[in-house]
Amino acid sequence: MKLTHIDDKGNAIMVDIGDKPISSRRAIAKASIYMKEQTLKAIKDGAIKKGDVLSVSRVAGIMAAKKVSELIPLCHNLNLSSVSLDFKIVDEEKKIDIEATVKCVGQTGVEMEALTAVSVAALTIYDMCKAIDKEMLITNIMLLEKSGGTSGDFKRL
Repeated sequence: MKLTHIDDKGNAIMVDIGDKPISSRRAIAKASIYMKEQTLKAIKDGAIKKGDVLSVSRVAGIMAAKKVSELIPLCHNLNLSSVSLDFKIVDEEKKIDIEATVKCVGQTGVEMEALTAVSVAALTIYDMCKAIDKEMLITNIMLLEKSGGTSGDFKRL
């Protein structure tokens, strides 16, 4: 399998998508952040001094998705049509699962935007709670689904 971001001389390149057909694109990514029970309780109770952790993290994730081409060198600048983030608190595992869905109509996919959204949302949770819990663990960052484009659909089993 040939890498698309490397030319015949081994140089990094931005893939030319000019001739690719425009299609509806969607990607869903996930991340998890584990924490102490007291940290999770403080988030749920709204007792974190920096503010509403999940609301701020949601906005951070949306903003991050819109900035991917500035953060990851070979990514294209995309006109996103939708970015949404959802949080699921899992008390018994002392974690928050973060899921981002990103959509656009264009010539390249939005996988990196969804992955960046969940990553930055998790980092924002860490930043807002680090005063009470420096042992938080961000893990399981992964693409769950993608649709659209010539490579077809993908769904993690």
